[in-house]
Amino acid sequence: MNTRRKIILVGTVVLAGSALLAMAGGGGAGGGRGGGGGIAGPNRANGTNGAMSTLTKPTTPEKAPSSQGFLQRWLILDPITGVQGVSQSAFQASAKREYFPNQMTVIPHDGDKVTVNGSELTWRALDSSVYNMNLYHYAHIYNTTFANVLFWAVTVVNSPEEMHDVRLAVGSNDASVWWLNGQEVTGLYGDRPSIIDDGVSKRLTLKKGANIIRGAIHNQQGQTDFVVRLLDANDNPITNITVNLSMGDK
Repeated sequence: MNTRRKIILVGTVVLAGSALLAMAGGGGAGGGRGGGGGIAGPNRANGTNGAMSTLTKPTTPEKAPSSQGFLQRWLILDPITGVQGVSQSAFQASAKREYFPNQMTVIPHDGDKVTVNGSELTWRALDSSVYNMNLYHYAHIYNTTFANVLFWAVTVVNSPEEMHDVRLAVGSNDASVWWLNGQEVTGLYGDRPSIIDDGVSKRLTLKKGANIIRGAIHNQQGQTDFVVRLLDANDNPITNITVNLSMGDK
């Protein structure tokens, strides 16, 4: 094979590979690492650039984290629109504004509704089959906007024992603020991709029984997702816990 044909063939392979990667990633500026979305089922496209479904409704009372400790069951509130600004000062103000009653204490149920700025929003319990919760695909599934919005996320972690020197490790696209049992513990700011363990809290105590993790996630445009896990005193993922969204009722 002559040199010119080699160059053409290599260029063709590179372009084809790039196209496949773009299809797999779902597109969008500033995209997170994970893909997926869609309630239709794990083997059906959901209309978001042909990405396969990774979001489903829970079918069991509780769910263990992944083998790497990622929390894959959350209650997500439909996005609050018209929220702008991802700098620390701007998003701290947005995240701490009262949008609906008891927003910092409520443990919602799947299907609960709240009214924000005259719009009725729904809480939805969802499982992810991958490490992250893809909010960009969530917005397409439920036909909501994803630009200049604020998502609220809540989960309930059940610990078999009290654990000390635990850290909450998060990543988000874009800015986010996180609370554990009502205490603000970490935040990420700016127009950023979602990276595992990008923000890590100081050492905390995980209570025996129910522990409430609450997050506010902002997106400016394009892809948006978040990823959360708990690390033990040696910074290893904690896996002997479960997520049970009804634990907060006890």
